[in-house]
Amino acid sequence: MSAQLQHHVSLLPYNTFGIDVTARYFATFGSAEELRALLQLPEVQQAEKLVLGGGSNLLFTRDFEGVVLKNEIRGLETTLEADGENALVRSGAGESWHGLVEFTLSEGLAGIENLSLIPGTVGAAPLQNIGAYGVELKDAFDHLEAMEIATGQLRRFSREECGFGYRESVFKGPLKNQYIVTSVVLRLHRRHQPNVSYGAIRATLEDMGITDEPTPQQVSQAVISIRRSKLPDPKEIGNAGSFFKNPEVSQQKFDTLKATYPDMPGYTVPGGVKVPAGWLIEQCGWKGHRAGAHGVHDKQALVLVNLGGAKGAEVHALAQQIIASVREKFGIELHPEVNIL
Repeated sequence: MSAQLQHHVSLLPYNTFGIDVTARYFATFGSAEELRALLQLPEVQQAEKLVLGGGSNLLFTRDFEGVVLKNEIRGLETTLEADGENALVRSGAGESWHGLVEFTLSEGLAGIENLSLIPGTVGAAPLQNIGAYGVELKDAFDHLEAMEIATGQLRRFSREECGFGYRESVFKGPLKNQYIVTSVVLRLHRRHQPNVSYGAIRATLEDMGITDEPTPQQVSQAVISIRRSKLPDPKEIGNAGSFFKNPEVSQQKFDTLKATYPDMPGYTVPGGVKVPAGWLIEQCGWKGHRAGAHGVHDKQALVLVNLGGAKGAEVHALAQQIIASVREKFGIELHPEVNIL
């Protein structure tokens, strides 16, 4: 049965960093009913809880003394709206995010093609408002359902109620550890308005021989090609993708730094300028750095890697060194995008 607790389970297969730690209790659930049953168990009620999806945004630095609940709620369905142009797509929270992107493309729907190949599950996507190549989850989000841990009650959250920000939501702030996402509904459309201005998408499409307006599938293929060229496959090298958020600085601070570092890239955002964390880290000499079994990826300085047998505490210590060196050189504070436990 899915709703049974297992004891002292290795989490090595359940995190893309490939860190070998143990959970005191472990269970999977494939429905809201199974989740509710698990939440009623005394061992679960009394313990610290960690909900796992794809384990792609985690760094374990120690054994987990509580209960790990792995979300395996499946299901994908499309409801076309009366105008025939828009559709609501409902996904179980345990579906893979890229699997959802592929499903929407197969249904002839556009809106999340720029988010292709992001690792992890659908349920984790709204927690940190995943984003890439000029698009964020909130741009296509309609609502989600989540179970309140304390009561077992299902609640619907609108886009506004989720409080989305840059890699942020209400579930990382005021409602942290209070709800478990069971399903997510996106509003997508048949009329495609490609977003190809960010990063190397346009150049990659041209390399693919596409000069006319690209289809959603072609944009997805371009994004997949870019991601595969920059990011290591977790099946081959342990990693959690981008380890740090891109920091935002004031326009005044950016202008001052730009005078000293003319090559510094930046993207204007409300209230200031966003600076690529990978560029900052690379300027501090960390790209390709290796220390024993862990280090910094040689093609993308934003990615910390486990080359085999690394301890989470070692990776965390490296992250702290990187933060300190960027602070010292640029006066900019980096913050991890990865959840560190």
